[in-house]
Amino acid sequence: MSVNEWLLGYLALGAVTGFFAGLLGVGGGVIMVPVLALMFSAQDFPQQHLMHLALGTSMAAIAFTSLSSLRAHHQHGAVVWSIVRDIAPGIVIGTLLGAQAVGLIPTRPLAIFFTCFIAYVATQMILNVKPKPARQLPGRAGMFGAGAFIGGISALVAIGGGSLSVPFMTWCNVKVHQAIGTSAAIGFPIALTGTIGYLIVGHGATNLPEGAYGFIYLPALAATVIVSMLVAPLGAKLAHRLPVPAMKKIFACVLLVLLVKMLHGLFF
Repeated sequence: MSVNEWLLGYLALGAVTGFFAGLLGVGGGVIMVPVLALMFSAQDFPQQHLMHLALGTSMAAIAFTSLSSLRAHHQHGAVVWSIVRDIAPGIVIGTLLGAQAVGLIPTRPLAIFFTCFIAYVATQMILNVKPKPARQLPGRAGMFGAGAFIGGISALVAIGGGSLSVPFMTWCNVKVHQAIGTSAAIGFPIALTGTIGYLIVGHGATNLPEGAYGFIYLPALAATVIVSMLVAPLGAKLAHRLPVPAMKKIFACVLLVLLVKMLHGLFF
């Protein structure tokens, strides 16, 4: 395939991730990472950097798209800024450490960890598992610890943290719509810090493809971000007309197939 054909592929990926982000409220990273890994592999990018580039590029894309999500939830008064204040320090530290850890993990183990985590998320979507409120939010030390955990895992799998922060806040008796809105606000420092971390840890990497800056592949980043931000509002608009619960289950099943395909491409 030519460079222009790959560019069309990135644009199509941006459209798909933006649409489902708007429709289902899922972060783009869950579908962007496995598809980018497959596309990078097909372009014969260095094997040792495939997952790192897919994760870093996805994290950078989330840094852009999370801003519009944060703004929308803030306008609806759904962000609890006191929670953001208390959890943000742990988020920043955990995300930076997680991004640095990525540089020490080879592509295949990183792919296995990503697959296990996203398979867990997909299974929750299929079964519609929701945590029951059981306690109140912890103090600042507890919030720091929770933030560090959420940030660290989010950096390792390049997500905005919603699949972890929303259940955590719901478990701590935060109303669902506020948990979702606050998670959107938390997603920005995760994505921004994670992007910086992937830039730093990939800065000294050798044999990176042309167009890569650290572990971020700029052509894919630009194409996916532009289209996803344009398409996401369409998905959000159709959320009121389409059978979202059924589509969420279908999306989760497709995601599982993508994960299997990604692992097959990396191991066989």
